Amino acid sequence: MSHGWITTTLILLPLGGALLLWLVPMPRVWIAPTALLISLFEIGFWIEALVRFDFSRGGLQESSRLTWFKDLGVSYHVGMFEGFSVWLVGLTTVVMAAAIAYGVWAGRDRPRAYYGLMLFLTGAIVGVFTAQDLLLFYVFWEAMLIPLYVLIGAWGGPGRLGATIKFVIYTMVGSLLMLAAVIVYGLQAGTFSMIDGGTSSSDWIFLGFAAAFLVKAPLFPFHGWLPDAYRESPAEVSAVLSGVVSKAAAFGFLRICFSLFPVGVHDFRTPILVLAAIGLVYGSLLAFRAPDIRGVVAYSSLAQLGLITLGLFATNDLGIDGAVLQMVNHGLFSAVLFMLAGGIERRAATGQFDLLGGFARGRPALATVLMTTGIISLAVPG
Repeated sequence: MSHGWITTTLILLPLGGALLLWLVPMPRVWIAPTALLISLFEIGFWIEALVRFDFSRGGLQESSRLTWFKDLGVSYHVGMFEGFSVWLVGLTTVVMAAAIAYGVWAGRDRPRAYYGLMLFLTGAIVGVFTAQDLLLFYVFWEAMLIPLYVLIGAWGGPGRLGATIKFVIYTMVGSLLMLAAVIVYGLQAGTFSMIDGGTSSSDWIFLGFAAAFLVKAPLFPFHGWLPDAYRESPAEVSAVLSGVVSKAAAFGFLRICFSLFPVGVHDFRTPILVLAAIGLVYGSLLAFRAPDIRGVVAYSSLAQLGLITLGLFATNDLGIDGAVLQMVNHGLFSAVLFMLAGGIERRAATGQFDLLGGFARGRPALATVLMTTGIISLAVPG
C-alpha cells in the first residue's frame, strides 16, 4: 500500500465510528457527542489533505492501492483525483458534520442507530468521491444508498413509506444498469481500474453509467422520486440528499464518463444538454409555485443540477471549473436552506407559506438568516 494514508483515513474513520456506536455499549448521553466529535475529526483530516494537495500538479494524489484479485484487475484503489475530488470530499465532511449537529439539536430518537447510519453514510460518500476502481466505486455507491433508505423510512414524515419505496425503485433501476456497465467495461478492458483501463467507445456502456447518474442527480425527467423524498426526509437528511448525494452523480459524469467514455459523451452531449436546459427552466417554474419552503428548495435544487450539468457538458475547462464551483456552492447553501426549513417547521409546526404569515415578527433572527441564505442562493452580488 502506498503512502496516501489520509484518503483511507477519511473513509475508515466514519465507518469505524459507525461500528463503534453500534457495537460498543455506552451511555445514551454519550452517543450524539461521540458522533459529532468523529465528524469534526473528519473535517480536520480533510483540512490536512487540502494542505498537502499540490494543485499545480493535478492528477492523482494521496492514493493508496491494494490489489485484491490480480486476474480480474480488481483493487482497493483510492485517491484525490485533480482538484475537484478534494473540494467535494470537503463539502461532504462539512455538510455531514452540520447534519449530525442538527440531529443533536433536534434530539433524534434511537440515537445509536441514527448517528451510526449518518457516520456510515459519510464514509460511503467520501469513498464515492475518492474511488479509482470501478467495482470499488460501485460498492461505495450502493453503500451510500442503504443508510439513506433507512434514514428516510425510519425517521421521515407521515408519507415516508411511499417516499422510500419510490426512492428505492428509481435508484435500484439506475444501480442495476450501472452494475451491468461496470462488469462489461471491466471484461472488455481487462481491468476495473479507472487509471489503467483506457477509454471505451461503447455507447451502451456509457448509457448504463449515465442512467444511474441521471436518476441520482436527478435530471428532468428522472426526478419522480425527488419531491416526496425531500419533503418526507428528516431536514438534515434532505440537506445531505440535496447538498452532497446529488453531487455524487455530477461527479460520476465528470470522473467516469468524461475520462473513460469520450465517444459516448460526444454522441449524447446534445440530448443531455437539452434535458439539463429543460430541467433548469422546469425546476425554476415549479419552485415559484411550491406551497412550502422545502418544495422551493427541492425544485430549485433540480434547476441547479440542470445548470451544473450544462457546465459539465459544455466540455471545456471553463464550463467544468464553473460546474465544480457551483457543485460546492449549491451543496453548502442548499444544505443550510433545508436545515433552516427544518428549524422553521419545528418552531412553527408547519412549512406552508400560507400559514407562516408574520413569521419575521415572532422569529426575527431565523427569518433574517433564511432571507440572507436565500439571497446568497440567488447569487446576488455582495
